[in-house]
Amino acid sequence: MPTAEKTASTAKVLTIGSSVGIVLSKEVLAHLNVQKGDTLFLSKTPDGIKLTPYDAAFAHKVEVLEQVMRENRDVLKKLAE
Repeated sequence: MPTAEKTASTAKVLTIGSSVGIVLSKEVLAHLNVQKGDTLFLSKTPDGIKLTPYDAAFAHKVEVLEQVMRENRDVLKKLAE
């Protein structure tokens, strides 16, 4: 019988020099398909923070979206009513 894949894990918050960081297990790194030195993208979602490999094209789209949202805040607020 196959073993169930873990759907949650923990990460320890540590002081790293004058900064703070988290340590990810080898399994999490493999799941994200990243390695030491890679950049990760953190996205705020209704369920919390989503951690994904950094994608420059996606990051650019998010920047553009945030700019449009700032510039059109009043219009978007009216549309949401």
